[in-house]
Amino acid sequence: MSRILIVDDEPQILRMLRASLLGSGYEVTSAGNGLEGYTAFEQNQPDLVITDMSMPMMDGLSLTEAIRRISQVPILVLSVRATEPVKVNALDAGADDYVTKPFNMPELLARVRALLRRGEQAEPSADADVQEGDFAVNMARREVTVRGEGVHLTPKEFDLLLTFLRSPDRVLAHRALARAVWGSHTEAHMENLRVLVGQLRRKIERSGCNYIQSEPWVGYRLQTVCGSASSL
Repeated sequence: MSRILIVDDEPQILRMLRASLLGSGYEVTSAGNGLEGYTAFEQNQPDLVITDMSMPMMDGLSLTEAIRRISQVPILVLSVRATEPVKVNALDAGADDYVTKPFNMPELLARVRALLRRGEQAEPSADADVQEGDFAVNMARREVTVRGEGVHLTPKEFDLLLTFLRSPDRVLAHRALARAVWGSHTEAHMENLRVLVGQLRRKIERSGCNYIQSEPWVGYRLQTVCGSASSL
């Protein structure tokens, strides 16, 4: 049974999340602020953390940073603010995903399941072949197949796809993607990133499958199986 820690200063949110997660078969611990949440994290070692952003004592951003210094446990952030800086700051601090309040419970539970699946997977070595959904990558030959069909990628397209595949179904911020492909000085490459994503889409989505999902003003998410339409 997976253990989930909920951290939120709104009692009604805690009650709703706790009831839904318990009903889905999870073991649940809750806390009313970031400091209590960090103590509960150390004591219970949960498999997933769900935290609000705006809280007294210690906010969700600080809690995420504190947990990331000692653990790679999946973190899902909740926020009433859907603006770009809030989402980007959460992802840059180490959050794995975010949901804007008010949220749809079935969607939140689906994201919880996805994060727990990723948390169960062993971290691959840098030179290990990658197999995720419709994608297979031979690292030694730098060869990519999508649904069994070979796809020729440029070095930068390959690096971008590999970055996506190492964090499947996770929102990756623009800056994080640019840093993974070009290294430092990411601001100079933000427009290049948009172009590169478009090039990669045209090559891997030629079968009609829409894999790369845009998260407006924040970044992109790669679905590893044939998905719904997306746009730049």
